[in-house]
Formats: sequence, structure tokens, C-alpha cells
Amino acid sequence: MAKSKQTYEEIRQKRMEENKKRMEELNLTKLSQSLLSKPSPVKKGKPRTFRPAAALTPVRRSPRVADRSTVSYKELPVETLERTRRSYSSRRRGFGVYASSEARAYAIDKAEQIQSRLGADFPSFLKPMVQSHVSGCFWLGLPVYFCKSHLPLSDEMMTLEDENGDEFQTKYLARKTGLSGGWRGFSLDHELVDGDALVFHLVSPTRFKVYIARAYDSENNENKEDMEEDNEGKENIDNDKNSDSKHLDGIAKRTRASRK
Repeated sequence: MAKSKQTYEEIRQKRMEENKKRMEELNLTKLSQSLLSKPSPVKKGKPRTFRPAAALTPVRRSPRVADRSTVSYKELPVETLERTRRSYSSRRRGFGVYASSEARAYAIDKAEQIQSRLGADFPSFLKPMVQSHVSGCFWLGLPVYFCKSHLPLSDEMMTLEDENGDEFQTKYLARKTGLSGGWRGFSLDHELVDGDALVFHLVSPTRFKVYIARAYDSENNENKEDMEEDNEGKENIDNDKNSDSKHLDGIAKRTRASRK
């Protein structure tokens, strides 16, 4: 083992000497020392130059547009167009109030009289109003038997014509058998409330003539209610008088009995 190691060291030493001689012959040692001693050149950056501000000169324009005014691309505030909407007052007579059974019956009776005068040339039906018809969701369900027999089988725009000839477009939903879009405007415009009764007269496949029987607009009905209230008030007064007189008579009898 020791002999092999000496042989390896001798070979290594011999190779190093050979390499050293070659480097001396090529002057690599002097070249490396000269490179190390010579300082590396510093790169100089280009000085930053500032361009002078360009003079404001008129832009060359085509002779075809030379006589026209200069176009300005400055953004101007856009005025929003206000959407015109119908203003409906929520302070309607009877709005949000449930109709009494007497007022409801009065309107239905009046609507039946209107329907009887229409004749049988065109079909019609009577529809009493409830809160969901005139407020909230504004959904008007129509009688199923009438829809299946006389109205279109698919969704269609229906025209509602009131007694004054004013027309309102509404959306008829065939599967749900009712009026949706447009019915709210008709209801609010005519100030319908709970208890009113409407007569729908189908004068054409997509047109209803609508007659309104109101539960609160009749002077006779108001006078009748006022008279009933007055009668009730008079009866209460008479009852109070009778009770007072009976009470006084009882006191007088007891005082006479005590004196005896």
C-alpha cells in the first residue's frame, strides 16, 4: 500500500512540474498578473437630456375642413333624462281597509244589475275585489271556466277598456289564468279598493270592456249607513234616559219607605 501511494505522489508531482513549465513557456503567469494589476474600466452612462417643450403651433388641417370649427373631445357631463311616470296617491278612499260585508254585498248587487243589462251577445263575468287584487302583488285571477272557454290558450296582451273609453294593456297568463303586467296601472288609475266589484265584458278575443261597481261611492249607501248610525245613537240615548229614570224612581221609593 505504501509503495503504491509513493508512486501516485511521484506521478502527481511530475505532472505538476510539467504543467508549470508549459505555463512559463506560454507566459500565462505574467499575463494573469498583469490582468489582476490592471484596473477594470468604468463604464460611463450617457447624460440624460431633456427635450425642450414643443412650441404650440397650429395643427395642419385639410383644406376641406379648414373653415370648420375645431372639434373638442372634452367630456361634458351628461344630463340624465327623467322618466315620466304616473304618480299614484296611496291615500285613496278605503285603501288598505277591508270592506264590510254590507259594502261588499252592495257592490256585488250593483255589479249584477250592470251585468244583466249587457245582454248575452258577448260573454261576461263578475269579479269582486279583495286586497291582493288592489294592493301588494296586484295579481288578478280570472275564473278558470271562463278562461278555458273564451280566452286564448297561450299568453297574450289583453286590452282593458273602461267606461270612459280609456284603454290599458295588460298581460294575460294562460297557464295561471290571470292578469299580471299592466293590471296594477289599471287598478291604481281607477282607485280600486277592497269591496269593489268589476264586470268584465269580452267584446273581442283580446279586449274586455270593464264596468266598475264601487262599494263606497254611492250617496244612497252613505246616507243609509249614516241613518243607521244616527238610529243607533238615538236608541242608545233613549236607553240611557230610561235607565236613569228607573234609577231615580228606585231612589225615591227607598226614601219614602225610610220616612215611614
